Order: sequence, then C-alpha cells, then structure tokens
Amino acid sequence: MDNILEKLKEGSLVPFLGMGVFKETVAKDGSILPFDSDSMILALNNGRAMSPRLMYEYSRAAMSLEQRKGRDFIVQMTNHIFSSKEYELPSAYTWLSTIKPKYVIDTNMDDSLQKIYSDVEHFLITGVSRITADYDRFVIYKYEPATSNYTKIEKEALSLDLPILFKPMGTTKPEMNFIVSDADFVDWLTEAMGGFALPPILKEFRSDKEYLFMGVDFSKDTFRMVANEITIGLKGGITLLDKEELTKKENKFIKTHNLENLNISINEFIKSNV
Repeated sequence: MDNILEKLKEGSLVPFLGMGVFKETVAKDGSILPFDSDSMILALNNGRAMSPRLMYEYSRAAMSLEQRKGRDFIVQMTNHIFSSKEYELPSAYTWLSTIKPKYVIDTNMDDSLQKIYSDVEHFLITGVSRITADYDRFVIYKYEPATSNYTKIEKEALSLDLPILFKPMGTTKPEMNFIVSDADFVDWLTEAMGGFALPPILKEFRSDKEYLFMGVDFSKDTFRMVANEITIGLKGGITLLDKEELTKKENKFIKTHNLENLNISINEFIKSNV
C-alpha cells in the first residue's frame, strides 16, 4: 500500500491495535505486559497455567475465574495488570503519537492510547457490557487538555471535528470498564450485531475505509468477530502478521476482508514508515 502516512493523517486508513503491540514491552519491575492470549491468562491467574480447555482463549479462562471468584475479582485483576506497573509506551503508540490519526481503534485495555492524545482535545469511546439500562454498548467522553479531564457526553454530541479514540474492549481510565470474560464478549457481540456497538456517526464514517491491523491475533475466534463487527463496510487494508505460516482461519479472514498481510514485525513496519 502506498502513501500510508498520508492515508493515516487524512483518515482513509484507520489503525486497529491488538495485544501484539506489547510483545516486547517489559515493565520497570522486569515483568512482561500481556501480549497474547496465553500471557493474559497467566497474568489473570497469578502466573499459573490453566487446563488446556481454558487456555484456548483468555476470555474462556476469565469466565472460569469469574465463576469461581466473582465479577469484581476479574475487574480488579484486569485493572491491576495494566495499572500497577510502569512501562514505556510500545513502539506502535509512540509512532502513532507523531501522526495522531483522526480515528483509532484500540482493543487493548490499558491507557496508552489516551496518553498519546493527552495534549489535544479528543473524544474517547469505551466499550461496556452486561448493562440493562440501554442497548448501546459504549460510553462517550470528551477530553479537555487544559484540565486533563474526561466528561461523559451523549452520543448526539459526538462529532468528527476532533480525534476519536475507540476502545471497544474497555479501558482502565477514566473509568474501569472491561470486556474480558466470555459473558462480556457474548453480550457485547450480540448487541454489536444489532448495531449497538458504535455511535451512528462512526457507522457512517467507517464505510469504505482501509484498516491497518497491528498486533491483532486473527487466529482467535473472538477477535475475528470483534474486528468483523467494527469494520463492516471496509474497503480492505493491511495486516502485520510476522509468522512463518498463517492458520486457515487467519488466511480466510484476510481473504474475505480484502486485506494484504505484510510478513514483517511491527517495528520493521514502523521503520519503513516514518
């Protein structure tokens, strides 16, 4: 794909970030940040592996832990994983900080994305699940750099005049909302399929866009479904899957969504696009 930087700046190419952007991120205490499903399970379960059935995908493992220890345990543990450690921003975020695209999709649950936009006004949309008051599975905030405060707003007040940060799986800040267990994902995806995962203005804006998938694991069923719902109407795009051989499910997703896989690492890609 040509003119990647130009397309990112104008908004025709939308970054879509997954856990893989944390692959080489080490916290200052020497521990690693979760960068795939297995490492997320270990983080949720105090470093201990779980049964093969539960190790298949972290949402399944999180559901088992939630059933045994309660919903609050999963929420607090997820928050602890991403809020209790100091770490340098992964290269994907530092690179995007120099571009500041008008729309970014980030399925990670930490606040790295908010940090790189902390000097500009923006909107933040975070995913929520298992609520009964409304069908919408999102909360919208407006950020003011002068006060460093996020204020909740109604979806009618959202506009394309400011950058939009979309964190569909939730985030640690400004409020803890996480889509992490099977029950969360089932609820979120069910309402997403009904059209309630994105505000109306974003449903219009996303049409005919290309996407840059960085660190997204398309070998996992859940995140293929999440990506599919969020990018309905896409024109195509790029995936960065640095591996010897793609799985059948990865190949199918790439083909059916008219994507091109670049078999290079995120860091290699960034070095060639600065």
